[in-house]
Formats: sequence, structure tokens, C-alpha cells
Amino acid sequence: MQDEPRIAAWDAKVDWPLTALAVAFLGLYAWQVLDTDLGPDARGVLDAVLTGIWAVFGLDYLVRISLARRRWHFIGTHLLDLAILLLPMFRPLRAMRVVTVISVLNRQLRDDARGRVAVYIGGTVVLVGFVAALAVLEAERNAPEASITTFGEALWWTITTLSTVGYGDRYPVTLEGRLVAATLMVAGIALLGVVTASIAAWFVENLRRSEQQVSEEVEEVSSDVEAAQVQLAEVLAELRTISARLDALERDRHPA
Repeated sequence: MQDEPRIAAWDAKVDWPLTALAVAFLGLYAWQVLDTDLGPDARGVLDAVLTGIWAVFGLDYLVRISLARRRWHFIGTHLLDLAILLLPMFRPLRAMRVVTVISVLNRQLRDDARGRVAVYIGGTVVLVGFVAALAVLEAERNAPEASITTFGEALWWTITTLSTVGYGDRYPVTLEGRLVAATLMVAGIALLGVVTASIAAWFVENLRRSEQQVSEEVEEVSSDVEAAQVQLAEVLAELRTISARLDALERDRHPA
């Protein structure tokens, strides 16, 4: 726990610059995948820039390790981040670099949401879906017997996979595409779990709020009833006093 303040201070300094780099990475990657008219030289330049940004993300991970007092513990608790950084070093898994962008943007989105679950979930779903569509299109487009060859087909496949419907009309045939599919399946299950939990929490919160409102209304009515009872007792006491006075006057007028 002692390394958390140091890492948190580092994150506070670099979160926005890394977020800007992640957005730039996503835009350049989308351009590289969707623009089929790019020449080899332009694609080489884009690939070099994307690799450079990915290296910056790797440097951020190394700095966070250096700031941790228990470094092996930090690595053990951040194995997914390590895998996301190392897997793209293999040429067939190059598109997995884009998963790094999700983890970086997710940090900023989570911090900005501050409990606004709907905003967080919606942003995460859109981000994961768009990135997965780009990644699977890059992996599958030129593969023999590929069924995902356009961005529209990739987006349709992403929606059916992310929602766990899985019609089976589009499916990846390459190793890289299947890795994207496996990652998306896990993400879809996790997101569905978060959505279900959020809806349940919303119902529970509204039920508690309704119960609290009813309880407050009952307490208010009880207070009004008690106040009315006090006023009624005072009125009855006053009536008894008046009645006693009238009886006394009547006796004075008609003595026995």
C-alpha cells in the first residue's frame, strides 16, 4: 500500500497527456485501417508513429514499476497490463496494441465518471466496440475465406459478439482475429454483468428512496396527528371550563 501515493501522483501528472496520445493513436489507427488508398510509404510512417505511441505506454508501465516499493507484487497484480504491452511485440499480434489504448482511456473515463455508471458503461461499450471492429477488420480483411472484409461487417460482428448473441454469419478465421474475438467475448460478459448489477443497484436505490420517502411522510402525518390531538385536548379542556362556568351561573340564578 505504501507505493500507491507515489503511483497515484505519477498518474495524476501523466493521465491527460497519455489520454491525448491514446486518442491520437485511435484516430491514426482508424485512418490506417479504413483508408484503403494509403500507399506503402504512408502506411509505414503511420505504423512507425503508432509504434512510438505504444512504446510511450510501455515506458509509463516501466515508470510505475520503478515507483512501486513492492515491484514484483505490482507486476503480479498488473499481469493484464503487462500482457497487453508484450503481446503486440509478435508480428501476428500487432493489432493487439490497440487494446493498450482501451486500458489508458478507461483510466481517464473511470476517473471522470465519478460514479456515473451509465456514462462510464456507455463510453466503455462504444470504445471497446469501435476498437474491436478496427482490430478484427485489419486481421481478417486480406485472409483467405474471410467473412469480415468491410468495416460494416466488422461492426456488425462486433455488436453480435459483444451482446453475446453470436449469429454466426460473420466470424474470424485468423489467429489474430480469434484473439480479438476472445477478448471481446470476455469484455461482453463483463459488461453485461456490470449492466445487470447497475440496473439491480438502481432498483434497490429507488426502492430504498421510496421507503425513506414513505417513512418521512408517515412521520410527518404522525406529527400532524399528535399536534391535532394536542389541539383537540386543549379545545376540550376549554369547553369543559366554559361548561363549568355556565353551570355555576345557572346555579347562581336558580339557587336550590
